[in-house]
Amino acid sequence: MPLALLALAISAFGIGTTEFVINGLLPELAAEFQVPIPTAGLLVSGYALGVVVGAPLLTMIGARFSRKTMLLALMVVFIVGNLLCALAPSYGALMAGRVVTSFAHGAYFGIGSVVAASLVAPERRASAIAMMFTGLTLANVLGVPLGTAVGQALGWRATFWIVTAVGVAALAGVAALVPAQPREKGQSLRGELAAFRGGRVWLALLMTTLGFAPVFAVITFVAPIVTEVAGLPAGAVPLLMGLFGVGVVVGNLLGGRLADRALIPSLYLSVGGLTVLAAVIALVAHSQIALFAAVVLFGVAGFATVPPLQIRVLDAAQGAPTLASAANIGAFNLGNALGAFLAGLAIQAGLGYVSPAWVAALLGLLGLVTVAISGHTVGRERALAAQGAG
Repeated sequence: MPLALLALAISAFGIGTTEFVINGLLPELAAEFQVPIPTAGLLVSGYALGVVVGAPLLTMIGARFSRKTMLLALMVVFIVGNLLCALAPSYGALMAGRVVTSFAHGAYFGIGSVVAASLVAPERRASAIAMMFTGLTLANVLGVPLGTAVGQALGWRATFWIVTAVGVAALAGVAALVPAQPREKGQSLRGELAAFRGGRVWLALLMTTLGFAPVFAVITFVAPIVTEVAGLPAGAVPLLMGLFGVGVVVGNLLGGRLADRALIPSLYLSVGGLTVLAAVIALVAHSQIALFAAVVLFGVAGFATVPPLQIRVLDAAQGAPTLASAANIGAFNLGNALGAFLAGLAIQAGLGYVSPAWVAALLGLLGLVTVAISGHTVGRERALAAQGAG
Protein backbone atom coordinates (compact mmCIF):
# COMPACT_ATOMS: atom_id res chain seq x y z
CA MET A 1 0.00 0.00 0.00
CA PRO A 2 1.28 3.53 -0.77
CA LEU A 3 2.69 5.53 2.14
CA ALA A 4 0.13 8.25 1.35
CA LEU A 5 -2.50 5.95 2.87
CA LEU A 6 -0.60 6.10 6.15
CA ALA A 7 -0.94 9.88 6.19
CA LEU A 8 -4.68 9.57 5.54
CA ALA A 9 -5.01 6.96 8.29
CA ILE A 10 -3.20 9.21 10.79
CA SER A 11 -5.64 11.99 9.93
CA ALA A 12 -8.58 9.64 10.45
CA PHE A 13 -7.08 8.56 13.78
CA GLY A 14 -6.89 12.17 14.98
CA ILE A 15 -10.41 13.01 13.81
CA GLY A 16 -11.86 9.88 15.39
CA THR A 17 -10.07 10.50 18.68
CA THR A 18 -11.25 14.09 19.05
CA GLU A 19 -14.82 13.07 18.20
CA PHE A 20 -15.17 10.21 20.68
CA VAL A 21 -12.79 11.11 23.53
CA ILE A 22 -15.16 13.76 24.86
CA ASN A 23 -17.48 10.98 26.06
CA GLY A 24 -14.99 9.75 28.63
CA LEU A 25 -14.17 13.24 29.90
CA LEU A 26 -17.67 14.55 30.62
CA PRO A 27 -17.32 14.42 34.43
CA GLU A 28 -14.04 16.38 34.30
CA LEU A 29 -15.49 18.97 31.91
CA ALA A 30 -18.66 19.34 33.97
CA ALA A 31 -16.58 19.93 37.11
CA GLU A 32 -14.24 22.39 35.36
CA PHE A 33 -16.99 24.62 34.00
CA GLN A 34 -19.50 23.94 36.81
CA VAL A 35 -22.26 22.68 34.52
CA PRO A 36 -24.49 19.58 34.84
CA ILE A 37 -23.47 16.36 33.07
CA PRO A 38 -26.30 16.71 30.48
CA THR A 39 -25.06 20.22 29.63
CA ALA A 40 -21.54 18.89 29.18
CA GLY A 41 -23.06 16.23 26.93
CA LEU A 42 -24.13 18.98 24.53
CA LEU A 43 -20.46 19.18 23.51
CA VAL A 44 -21.14 15.90 21.71
CA SER A 45 -24.29 17.24 20.06
CA GLY A 46 -22.58 20.49 19.07
CA TYR A 47 -19.79 18.60 17.33
CA ALA A 48 -22.23 16.32 15.57
CA LEU A 49 -24.36 19.21 14.31
CA GLY A 50 -21.21 20.91 13.05
CA VAL A 51 -20.49 17.84 10.93
CA VAL A 52 -24.06 17.89 9.62
CA VAL A 53 -23.59 21.45 8.36
CA GLY A 54 -19.93 21.27 7.42
CA ALA A 55 -19.84 17.96 5.52
CA PRO A 56 -21.97 18.89 2.48
CA LEU A 57 -21.02 22.58 2.57
CA LEU A 58 -17.26 22.08 2.50
CA THR A 59 -17.57 19.19 0.05
CA MET A 60 -19.32 21.49 -2.44
CA ILE A 61 -16.78 24.26 -1.86
CA GLY A 62 -13.98 21.74 -2.25
CA ALA A 63 -15.01 20.94 -5.82
CA ARG A 64 -13.34 24.22 -6.83
CA PHE A 65 -9.92 23.17 -5.53
CA SER A 66 -7.59 20.22 -5.91
CA ARG A 67 -8.21 17.35 -3.55
CA LYS A 68 -4.80 17.63 -1.89
CA THR A 69 -5.31 21.34 -1.30
CA MET A 70 -8.65 20.62 0.37
CA LEU A 71 -7.15 17.88 2.55
CA LEU A 72 -4.43 20.26 3.74
CA ALA A 73 -6.93 23.05 4.38
CA LEU A 74 -9.22 20.72 6.32
CA MET A 75 -6.36 19.54 8.53
CA VAL A 76 -5.53 23.17 9.30
CA VAL A 77 -9.14 23.67 10.38
CA PHE A 78 -8.84 20.54 12.53
CA ILE A 79 -5.67 21.83 14.21
CA VAL A 80 -7.12 25.27 14.87
CA GLY A 81 -10.28 23.77 16.36
CA ASN A 82 -8.37 21.55 18.77
CA LEU A 83 -6.12 24.45 19.77
CA LEU A 84 -9.25 26.43 20.64
CA CYS A 85 -10.45 23.52 22.75
CA ALA A 86 -7.13 23.18 24.60
CA LEU A 87 -7.08 26.91 25.40
CA ALA A 88 -10.82 27.34 26.05
CA PRO A 89 -11.40 29.63 29.07
CA SER A 90 -15.12 28.84 29.27
CA TYR A 91 -17.74 26.28 28.34
CA GLY A 92 -18.90 28.46 25.44
CA ALA A 93 -15.36 28.75 24.08
CA LEU A 94 -14.93 24.98 24.29
CA MET A 95 -18.19 24.51 22.40
CA ALA A 96 -16.96 26.92 19.71
CA GLY A 97 -13.71 24.96 19.39
CA ARG A 98 -15.63 21.71 19.05
CA VAL A 99 -17.81 23.14 16.28
CA VAL A 100 -14.76 24.49 14.39
CA THR A 101 -13.10 21.08 14.64
CA SER A 102 -16.23 19.32 13.44
CA PHE A 103 -16.27 21.25 10.18
CA ALA A 104 -13.21 19.29 9.03
CA HIS A 105 -14.72 15.90 9.82
CA GLY A 106 -17.25 14.99 7.14
CA ALA A 107 -15.55 16.65 4.18
CA TYR A 108 -12.19 15.08 5.07
CA PHE A 109 -13.59 11.57 5.10
CA GLY A 110 -15.53 12.18 1.88
CA ILE A 111 -12.60 13.64 -0.06
CA GLY A 112 -10.06 11.36 1.61
CA SER A 113 -11.96 8.26 0.47
CA VAL A 114 -11.77 9.44 -3.15
CA VAL A 115 -8.05 10.17 -2.78
CA ALA A 116 -7.37 6.77 -1.19
CA ALA A 117 -9.14 4.99 -4.02
CA SER A 118 -7.14 6.95 -6.60
CA LEU A 119 -3.80 5.83 -5.14
CA VAL A 120 -4.19 2.15 -6.08
CA ALA A 121 -5.35 -0.05 -8.93
CA PRO A 122 -9.13 -0.22 -9.44
CA GLU A 123 -9.39 -3.73 -8.02
CA ARG A 124 -7.81 -2.56 -4.74
CA ARG A 125 -9.90 0.55 -4.12
CA ALA A 126 -11.98 -0.97 -1.33
CA SER A 127 -8.85 -2.11 0.50
CA ALA A 128 -7.35 1.37 0.18
CA ILE A 129 -10.44 3.03 1.62
CA ALA A 130 -10.52 0.44 4.41
CA MET A 131 -6.89 1.28 5.19
CA MET A 132 -7.78 4.92 5.66
CA PHE A 133 -10.75 4.09 7.90
CA THR A 134 -8.52 1.82 9.97
CA GLY A 135 -7.34 5.05 11.55
CA LEU A 136 -10.88 5.80 12.70
CA THR A 137 -11.41 2.37 14.22
CA LEU A 138 -8.00 2.45 15.93
CA ALA A 139 -9.01 5.77 17.45
CA ASN A 140 -11.67 3.88 19.37
CA VAL A 141 -9.26 1.14 20.45
CA LEU A 142 -6.23 3.30 21.32
CA GLY A 143 -6.87 7.02 20.96
CA VAL A 144 -10.05 7.31 23.02
CA PRO A 145 -9.03 5.20 26.05
CA LEU A 146 -5.53 6.72 26.12
CA GLY A 147 -6.96 10.21 25.68
CA THR A 148 -9.44 9.57 28.48
CA ALA A 149 -6.70 8.26 30.78
CA VAL A 150 -4.45 11.24 30.01
CA GLY A 151 -7.34 13.64 30.60
CA GLN A 152 -8.11 12.07 33.97
CA ALA A 153 -4.46 12.06 35.05
CA LEU A 154 -3.15 15.36 33.63
CA GLY A 155 -6.34 17.31 32.99
CA TRP A 156 -8.63 17.31 29.98
CA ARG A 157 -6.66 20.09 28.25
CA ALA A 158 -3.68 17.73 27.89
CA THR A 159 -5.84 15.44 25.76
CA PHE A 160 -6.60 18.22 23.29
CA TRP A 161 -2.94 19.25 23.13
CA ILE A 162 -2.04 15.68 22.17
CA VAL A 163 -4.76 15.54 19.52
CA THR A 164 -3.50 18.86 18.15
CA ALA A 165 -0.04 17.30 17.82
CA VAL A 166 -1.54 14.36 15.96
CA GLY A 167 -3.16 16.86 13.58
CA VAL A 168 0.19 18.54 12.93
CA ALA A 169 1.77 15.16 12.16
CA ALA A 170 -1.11 14.32 9.82
CA LEU A 171 -0.77 17.68 8.04
CA ALA A 172 2.93 17.08 7.49
CA GLY A 173 2.24 13.56 6.25
CA VAL A 174 -0.38 14.68 3.74
CA ALA A 175 1.89 17.47 2.48
CA ALA A 176 4.87 15.13 2.04
CA LEU A 177 3.28 11.83 0.98
CA VAL A 178 0.01 12.47 -0.83
CA PRO A 179 0.65 13.17 -4.53
CA ALA A 180 -0.92 16.14 -6.27
CA GLN A 181 -4.59 15.51 -6.87
CA PRO A 182 -6.53 16.95 -9.82
CA ARG A 183 -9.49 19.22 -9.36
CA GLU A 184 -12.83 17.57 -10.10
CA LYS A 185 -13.84 18.14 -13.73
CA GLY A 186 -17.25 17.87 -15.24
CA GLN A 187 -18.89 17.88 -11.85
CA SER A 188 -22.28 19.56 -11.87
CA LEU A 189 -23.61 20.86 -8.58
CA ARG A 190 -27.07 20.94 -10.13
CA GLY A 191 -26.74 17.27 -11.07
CA GLU A 192 -25.59 16.35 -7.56
CA LEU A 193 -28.49 18.20 -5.97
CA ALA A 194 -31.02 16.68 -8.39
CA ALA A 195 -30.60 13.28 -6.73
CA PHE A 196 -32.04 14.74 -3.53
CA ARG A 197 -35.36 15.73 -5.08
CA GLY A 198 -36.92 12.30 -4.64
CA GLY A 199 -37.79 10.55 -1.42
CA ARG A 200 -35.39 7.61 -1.78
CA VAL A 201 -32.30 9.50 -0.66
CA TRP A 202 -34.09 11.24 2.20
CA LEU A 203 -35.47 7.93 3.45
CA ALA A 204 -31.98 6.45 3.37
CA LEU A 205 -30.58 9.44 5.28
CA LEU A 206 -33.37 9.15 7.87
CA MET A 207 -32.54 5.48 8.27
CA THR A 208 -28.90 6.39 8.94
CA THR A 209 -29.89 9.03 11.49
CA LEU A 210 -32.26 6.81 13.47
CA GLY A 211 -30.29 3.60 12.96
CA PHE A 212 -27.09 5.07 14.44
CA ALA A 213 -28.59 7.42 17.05
CA PRO A 214 -28.72 4.70 19.76
CA VAL A 215 -24.91 4.48 19.79
CA PHE A 216 -24.36 8.01 21.09
CA ALA A 217 -27.40 7.98 23.34
CA VAL A 218 -25.51 5.41 25.43
CA ILE A 219 -21.83 6.17 24.83
CA THR A 220 -22.15 9.90 25.53
CA PHE A 221 -23.08 9.10 29.13
CA VAL A 222 -21.05 5.93 29.59
CA ALA A 223 -18.79 7.56 32.20
CA PRO A 224 -21.56 8.33 34.73
CA ILE A 225 -23.18 4.95 33.99
CA VAL A 226 -19.92 3.24 34.93
CA THR A 227 -19.17 5.34 38.01
CA GLU A 228 -22.61 6.23 39.37
CA VAL A 229 -24.66 3.15 38.43
CA ALA A 230 -22.16 0.27 38.28
CA GLY A 231 -20.14 1.76 41.16
CA LEU A 232 -16.75 1.45 39.47
CA PRO A 233 -13.89 3.97 39.84
CA ALA A 234 -13.23 6.55 37.13
CA GLY A 235 -10.19 4.54 36.03
CA ALA A 236 -12.53 1.86 34.68
CA VAL A 237 -13.89 4.24 32.03
CA PRO A 238 -10.80 4.16 29.74
CA LEU A 239 -10.76 0.35 29.96
CA LEU A 240 -14.41 0.13 28.96
CA MET A 241 -13.90 2.62 26.13
CA GLY A 242 -10.99 0.52 24.86
CA LEU A 243 -13.11 -2.64 24.90
CA PHE A 244 -15.90 -0.75 23.17
CA GLY A 245 -13.34 0.21 20.52
CA VAL A 246 -12.47 -3.45 19.96
CA GLY A 247 -16.16 -4.08 19.41
CA VAL A 248 -16.24 -1.19 16.94
CA VAL A 249 -13.42 -2.71 14.86
CA VAL A 250 -15.07 -6.13 14.79
CA GLY A 251 -18.48 -4.66 14.00
CA ASN A 252 -17.18 -2.56 11.12
CA LEU A 253 -15.55 -5.57 9.44
CA LEU A 254 -18.54 -7.81 10.13
CA GLY A 255 -21.00 -5.23 8.83
CA GLY A 256 -19.10 -4.92 5.57
CA ARG A 257 -19.17 -8.66 4.94
CA LEU A 258 -22.84 -8.99 5.82
CA ALA A 259 -23.80 -6.02 3.63
CA ASP A 260 -21.99 -7.55 0.65
CA ARG A 261 -24.07 -10.70 1.02
CA ALA A 262 -27.52 -9.24 1.79
CA LEU A 263 -27.99 -5.51 2.34
CA ILE A 264 -31.45 -5.20 3.91
CA PRO A 265 -31.15 -8.34 6.09
CA SER A 266 -27.84 -7.01 7.40
CA LEU A 267 -29.62 -3.79 8.42
CA TYR A 268 -32.34 -5.73 10.23
CA LEU A 269 -29.66 -7.71 12.07
CA SER A 270 -27.42 -4.79 13.02
CA VAL A 271 -30.09 -2.22 13.94
CA GLY A 272 -32.17 -4.89 15.67
CA GLY A 273 -29.14 -6.09 17.61
CA LEU A 274 -28.33 -2.54 18.62
CA THR A 275 -31.89 -2.04 19.89
CA VAL A 276 -31.89 -5.23 21.95
CA LEU A 277 -28.45 -4.54 23.42
CA ALA A 278 -29.46 -1.03 24.46
CA ALA A 279 -32.25 -2.58 26.53
CA VAL A 280 -29.82 -5.15 27.91
CA ILE A 281 -27.46 -2.37 29.06
CA ALA A 282 -30.34 -0.73 30.91
CA LEU A 283 -31.20 -4.01 32.61
CA VAL A 284 -27.66 -5.02 33.63
CA ALA A 285 -26.14 -1.59 34.35
CA HIS A 286 -25.73 -2.42 38.06
CA SER A 287 -23.77 -5.60 37.25
CA GLN A 288 -20.19 -4.67 36.44
CA ILE A 289 -19.16 -7.71 34.38
CA ALA A 290 -22.45 -7.90 32.51
CA LEU A 291 -22.28 -4.16 31.76
CA PHE A 292 -18.82 -4.50 30.24
CA ALA A 293 -19.89 -7.44 28.08
CA ALA A 294 -23.04 -5.65 26.92
CA VAL A 295 -21.15 -2.45 25.99
CA VAL A 296 -18.61 -4.43 23.93
CA LEU A 297 -21.40 -6.19 22.02
CA PHE A 298 -23.14 -2.82 21.70
CA GLY A 299 -20.01 -1.55 19.90
CA VAL A 300 -20.10 -4.54 17.55
CA ALA A 301 -23.76 -3.99 16.66
CA GLY A 302 -23.42 -0.21 16.47
CA PHE A 303 -20.65 -0.16 13.90
CA ALA A 304 -22.01 -3.15 12.00
CA THR A 305 -24.68 -0.68 10.89
CA VAL A 306 -22.17 1.66 9.23
CA PRO A 307 -21.26 -0.19 5.97
CA PRO A 308 -24.85 -1.16 5.02
CA LEU A 309 -26.18 2.30 5.86
CA GLN A 310 -23.48 3.88 3.69
CA ILE A 311 -24.15 1.51 0.81
CA ARG A 312 -27.90 2.08 0.94
CA VAL A 313 -27.47 5.84 0.64
CA LEU A 314 -25.09 5.48 -2.30
CA ASP A 315 -27.51 3.09 -4.01
CA ALA A 316 -30.35 5.54 -3.49
CA ALA A 317 -28.37 8.53 -4.80
CA GLN A 318 -27.52 7.43 -8.31
CA GLY A 319 -25.46 10.15 -10.02
CA ALA A 320 -24.54 12.01 -6.82
CA PRO A 321 -22.05 9.79 -4.96
CA THR A 322 -19.78 12.55 -3.61
CA LEU A 323 -22.47 14.77 -2.14
CA ALA A 324 -24.53 11.78 -0.99
CA SER A 325 -21.51 10.34 0.83
CA ALA A 326 -20.90 13.66 2.58
CA ALA A 327 -24.60 14.01 3.40
CA ASN A 328 -24.59 10.54 4.94
CA ILE A 329 -21.64 11.47 7.17
CA GLY A 330 -23.86 14.36 8.25
CA ALA A 331 -26.76 11.97 8.85
CA PHE A 332 -24.60 9.77 11.08
CA ASN A 333 -23.67 12.81 13.11
CA LEU A 334 -27.23 14.07 13.21
CA GLY A 335 -28.00 10.73 14.82
CA ASN A 336 -25.13 11.33 17.25
CA ALA A 337 -26.57 14.72 18.20
CA LEU A 338 -30.12 13.40 18.47
CA GLY A 339 -29.16 10.46 20.64
CA ALA A 340 -26.99 12.52 22.98
CA PHE A 341 -29.59 15.30 23.24
CA LEU A 342 -32.55 13.05 24.00
CA ALA A 343 -30.53 11.02 26.49
CA GLY A 344 -29.51 14.24 28.22
CA LEU A 345 -33.15 15.31 28.42
CA ALA A 346 -34.03 12.00 30.06
CA ILE A 347 -31.36 12.53 32.72
CA GLN A 348 -32.50 16.11 33.30
CA ALA A 349 -36.05 14.83 33.75
CA GLY A 350 -34.83 12.83 36.74
CA LEU A 351 -34.99 9.41 35.09
CA GLY A 352 -31.46 8.52 36.15
CA TYR A 353 -28.27 7.56 34.37
CA VAL A 354 -29.77 4.29 33.09
CA SER A 355 -32.38 6.21 31.08
CA PRO A 356 -30.05 6.89 28.10
CA ALA A 357 -30.07 3.15 27.36
CA TRP A 358 -33.88 3.13 27.24
CA VAL A 359 -33.80 6.19 24.97
CA ALA A 360 -31.40 4.26 22.72
CA ALA A 361 -33.76 1.28 22.58
CA LEU A 362 -36.65 3.52 21.54
CA LEU A 363 -34.57 5.19 18.83
CA GLY A 364 -33.53 1.75 17.62
CA LEU A 365 -37.15 0.72 17.23
CA LEU A 366 -37.78 3.81 15.11
CA GLY A 367 -34.71 2.90 13.07
CA LEU A 368 -36.13 -0.57 12.44
CA VAL A 369 -39.30 1.04 11.08
CA THR A 370 -37.24 2.93 8.48
CA VAL A 371 -35.39 -0.28 7.61
CA ALA A 372 -38.73 -1.99 6.98
CA ILE A 373 -39.91 0.86 4.76
CA SER A 374 -36.61 0.89 2.89
CA GLY A 375 -36.74 -2.88 2.45
CA HIS A 376 -40.20 -2.56 0.94
CA THR A 377 -38.89 0.15 -1.39
CA VAL A 378 -35.95 -1.98 -2.52
CA GLY A 379 -38.25 -4.94 -3.15
CA ARG A 380 -40.56 -2.80 -5.26
CA GLU A 381 -37.62 -1.42 -7.24
CA ARG A 382 -36.38 -4.93 -7.99
CA ALA A 383 -39.84 -6.06 -9.04
CA LEU A 384 -40.16 -3.13 -11.43
CA ALA A 385 -36.70 -3.80 -12.82
CA ALA A 386 -37.61 -7.45 -13.39
CA GLN A 387 -40.80 -6.45 -15.19
CA GLY A 388 -38.83 -4.05 -17.37
CA ALA A 389 -36.29 -6.75 -18.21
CA GLY A 390 -39.10 -9.13 -19.08
